[in-house]
Amino acid sequence: MSRSTAVPVPATLFRRPGVRLLFLAPGGAAMLLGLNAALLLLGLPHLPFGRHLAASHGMLLVLGFIGTVIALERSVALARPLGYLAPALLGLGGLSLVSPLPLEVGKTLLLAGSIGMLWVYIPLWRRQREAAVLIQILGAVSAVAATALWLRIADTAPLLPLLVVFVVLTIGGERLELARIHIRSALAEPLLMGISTLLLAAGLGAVLWAGAGMVLFALALGAMVVWLLVYDVARHTVLATGLPRYIAWCLLVGYGWLAVAAVIFLVAGLGGGTLGGAGYDAATHAVFLGFTLSMIMAHAPVILPAVLRRPLPYRPVLILPAVLLHVSLALRVFVADVLDDGATRQFAGVLNIVAVVLFAALAAGLVISSSRGAPRTPVARKEPGTA
Repeated sequence: MSRSTAVPVPATLFRRPGVRLLFLAPGGAAMLLGLNAALLLLGLPHLPFGRHLAASHGMLLVLGFIGTVIALERSVALARPLGYLAPALLGLGGLSLVSPLPLEVGKTLLLAGSIGMLWVYIPLWRRQREAAVLIQILGAVSAVAATALWLRIADTAPLLPLLVVFVVLTIGGERLELARIHIRSALAEPLLMGISTLLLAAGLGAVLWAGAGMVLFALALGAMVVWLLVYDVARHTVLATGLPRYIAWCLLVGYGWLAVAAVIFLVAGLGGGTLGGAGYDAATHAVFLGFTLSMIMAHAPVILPAVLRRPLPYRPVLILPAVLLHVSLALRVFVADVLDDGATRQFAGVLNIVAVVLFAALAAGLVISSSRGAPRTPVARKEPGTA
């Protein structure tokens, strides 16, 4: 091999699916631990594992799981060995939250991982100076702010707006990046950039000034929903078949849940900014289950092959956990939380967990079965039929 075409050993190492899986594994473990914590918070039998299980539920899922997956995908796009520190630190931080170590150790690792994720975006921005990357940078800034504040306070509830901003801006930037070829309006990108900047500022404002800040946050979140519904190609491809229709269906239902969350935040803001009890349960799960997990289900057949270099073929069976997720979440939000019915919340919560585990199991099974004897999937970030 000539010098001009030689690939450095570290770069080759990090291209191996098994090595990348090592970085993904702590995120998967954080997901399972977070679901176990959900059983605890629902007052149901759970594995007696984890010193700070109840206090870490939200951060395990949002940063330990989702953060690790996002950081790994961005590190793969960066293609520099140092970039893999971000998913490693986030994954280890999630696991540390339920270890015998002091809680501050896990918090510090999550902060370091969030800073690392923000650093990964900087060379990506230099390589590709586009609004999609800048929007995701704003999301990473929100993750850094949330983890930094968590070092100073015990409760994660006040940090909810910042965690919402992290996932919404990351996904919003991803949608712009994947579907930009189908966006015809010249106003779409600057409009999304303005909404994203406002959402970050409003998220910070909602943490500092509960009333007015929460109202502004809700309005900015609603504006994001409107942009996604108007400009995302999903409203057209939902009429297609196969994978494009599955992706579009997951996206549109997810946008609906984000709209539900915006209404809940608006009501809370108009009522003085206090969001607790059933309202807090409804808002958090509308965002992180209804919106975020639906986005993960939609993008998994596109993103996972790029990350693991193994195919995840679409099969109609993938719709089953998605339907179960949204039906059970509707039961939780519109029945259990509205009526403040604990028994119904437990039942719906269990179904939420079953939906998540079922999707993870199906995705893993499809990857394993399709990888036997199949060539490695090239690293591509093109959504079939949509971008």
